[in-house]
Amino acid sequence: MNVVFIIAFILFPSLVIWLATKSKIVRNIGIVLICYLAGMVVGNIGILPESFQGAQSLMQDVSVAIALPLLLFSLDVKKWFKIAKSGLICMLLACAAIAVTTLVLQLTIAGKMEDGWQLAGMATAVYTGGTPNLAAMKAALEVDSDRYILFHTYDTVISLIYIFLMSSVARFFFQKVFRLKPYQAFDTDDGQQSSDISDESVESYGKIFHGPVIVRLLLALLISGVIVAFANFTGGLFQGNSMAVTILLITSLGIGCSFIKPVRRIKHTFQAGMYIIYVFCFTVASMTRLDMLININWSMLLYVTIAIFGSMLIHALLCKLCKIDSDTMIITSVSAVCSPPFVPVVAGALKNKNILISGLVTGIIGYAIGNYLGVGIAMLYKLLF
Repeated sequence: MNVVFIIAFILFPSLVIWLATKSKIVRNIGIVLICYLAGMVVGNIGILPESFQGAQSLMQDVSVAIALPLLLFSLDVKKWFKIAKSGLICMLLACAAIAVTTLVLQLTIAGKMEDGWQLAGMATAVYTGGTPNLAAMKAALEVDSDRYILFHTYDTVISLIYIFLMSSVARFFFQKVFRLKPYQAFDTDDGQQSSDISDESVESYGKIFHGPVIVRLLLALLISGVIVAFANFTGGLFQGNSMAVTILLITSLGIGCSFIKPVRRIKHTFQAGMYIIYVFCFTVASMTRLDMLININWSMLLYVTIAIFGSMLIHALLCKLCKIDSDTMIITSVSAVCSPPFVPVVAGALKNKNILISGLVTGIIGYAIGNYLGVGIAMLYKLLF
């Protein structure tokens, strides 16, 4: 029975992608939102056997490890530094904002909670990268499963509210309250929004199943598997910090491979990685326990809420000081807080496709640096507090 559920979990995103090609409503809602919502439904209606929990955890860990290198392979670091300069600056401001927010929280709420430094690490990682980084922190910081699931549950609920606001009233709010300037389109020297990173159309996912493409993607998958295996082996040599070393090695080697042209030029590695992320989204959402919302842990809920919206407001203030426009601030915030899958959703709501590339690139960079920042801040707070 578990095998049937595993296959269903892996294939579910392909069903959503197919529906998105047929239905404008599904396409506008977004693949990732549907995966999250469907996963939450599946996980809370009682159809999953208890014996499947181990498979869920394994799928969660493996999907994150395999997807991260695939997402990073197509990143042309030199090129994207040119194209998304304001976005990169904005991403740095987002990192600074969550660092300040977690420090304030550590001095207040988290200081009274057991292992509050773990919350700082998880919040920093997830709100600069995304849910995959949160799962990475669970392993790297050896976070208790119940605490992780509780954090993830509140994060999912509050993040959905955040996404709704960023897709609707955010532009008006930030332009009127923070006086952020409107977005002004600009042309790049080479006119390229190339690469698979900028192609977030639902049709692009169908290309990963074409014969010649899938052969090369299997090679990329093999490289990703080798990276994960090497990182696991090397991490095992560092007792006490094995998972932290493993996660950081996977990230570093994924970035390193992006400098190898034959690897970077493998078509649709980004889409393949994103597909695995969709599987991940469906899986982790199925682990969300909505019954936890009945007996609310108010301290944890308050921590997550302030981490998201507090860092967002600090980010907006920093963007005002650095003269970053409203749309770049919004899309970078979304890519940091909720990861690249949500970028097309918000870019479409803002009716500004020009910011898509900036949001996707900064989001992928967030995947890369989120693990470093999460581990670094967690260890710093553990030492200091």
